[in-house]
Amino acid sequence: MAQALVLDFGGVVTRTLFETHALTEQALGLIEGTLQWRGPFDPDSDPLWRAMQADEISERDYWRTRTREVGRLVGEDWRAMETFVQRARGAEPEKVVRPEADSAIRAVHAAGFRLAILSNELDLFYGADFRRRLPLLSLFDTITDATYTGILKPDPRAYAFVTAALGLPASACVFVDDQQRNVDGGRAAGMRTVHFDVAQPALSYAEALGHFDLVPAV
Repeated sequence: MAQALVLDFGGVVTRTLFETHALTEQALGLIEGTLQWRGPFDPDSDPLWRAMQADEISERDYWRTRTREVGRLVGEDWRAMETFVQRARGAEPEKVVRPEADSAIRAVHAAGFRLAILSNELDLFYGADFRRRLPLLSLFDTITDATYTGILKPDPRAYAFVTAALGLPASACVFVDDQQRNVDGGRAAGMRTVHFDVAQPALSYAEALGHFDLVPAV
C-alpha cells in the first residue's frame, strides 16, 4: 500500500488562475471578461499556453508573461509572479483551495499516511508568508519548493528531495501533478502517479485516494 501522498500545489491544491478570472478581475478592479486566456481549459485560444506545452517556453516563462500583461492592465510594472498572485488572491487564500483537495488531504492525514508538497514555485508565486496564512499546509510532513532548491520538476533530483525528506522509497509515494511532463518525471523516478485533470478534480482525487484504499468524502 502507498504510504505518502505527494502533491503539486498550484492547480492541484488550489484552483488555477484560469478558473478564478472573475475573482481576479474583481480584486483588481478590471471589467468583467477582461482576462481571456484560459490555458488548459481552452488551449486553442491561448497560443502562449500551447508553446509551453510544446516545451518552447517554461511554465515560469508563461506566468512571467501573464504577470507583466496583467500589471499593465492596472497601470503598474509587475515583474514578480508573487505580485500577481497576492494581488489577485492573496488576502483570503482559503477561497481558492479546491474543496476536493481539502477533503482528500484531511482524509489521508486522518488515516495516518504521510503528506508532502513538491512545487516548482510555491513561495515564488504565493509569497514566503503564505504558508502561515493557509492552516491546511500545517498537515504536511514536508514541503519541497524549487523556489529554494533551484531544481525544477521533472528533474529527477526534485523527486529525490521528497523521498529523502519522507524517508520512503519512491514506490511508496503517490505523486499528483497537473502537468504531464512532471507526471512522467515522477513515474520515471519510481513513484505511483496521477495526472491531475483540472477540469475533473473530484475524479483525480478519487484516483489518488484509491492508492490508499480511501474514498472521497461525499
